[in-house]
Amino acid sequence: MDEPHDERAVSGGRWEQTGSLLALRVLLAEGARLRHVVARRAGLRSTEWAALEHLSREPLGPSEVARRLDVSTAASTGIVDRLVARGHAERRSHPDDRRRTEVFVSPSGRQEVMGHLMPMFLALDRLDRNFTPDERAVVERYLRGAVEALEQVTKED
Repeated sequence: MDEPHDERAVSGGRWEQTGSLLALRVLLAEGARLRHVVARRAGLRSTEWAALEHLSREPLGPSEVARRLDVSTAASTGIVDRLVARGHAERRSHPDDRRRTEVFVSPSGRQEVMGHLMPMFLALDRLDRNFTPDERAVVERYLRGAVEALEQVTKED
């Protein structure tokens, strides 16, 4: 692994691999690994787990599921079909346009997500409570900046 203060040339610029950048890199790697590990434990494919995570936040139309997962609409239909078959999701008519459907996480799906992720949420809550409001503000500013940096790579052209 790189030394924490190893300076590297990147695209004509320079960056220093600081402890915070190294920790962020490890966090991102663990986050990517988390989806695969939890999906396997839940008996789901990674894309099914990712869809369940998105649906836990808000109901989505099938085409929005496809966009969020970066898959075709046909693939997203299969993903939703499998979640519905397992009882983890439900299709409902859109309240404003009966021709459209929305996909909702079911109580079973929400329980599946929370059952696997609650220990992590509780540990993160305990960690967060150890910081002062000023320290939390710095951490939040750093993390929001990191999200913006990631979005520079993932944003659509």
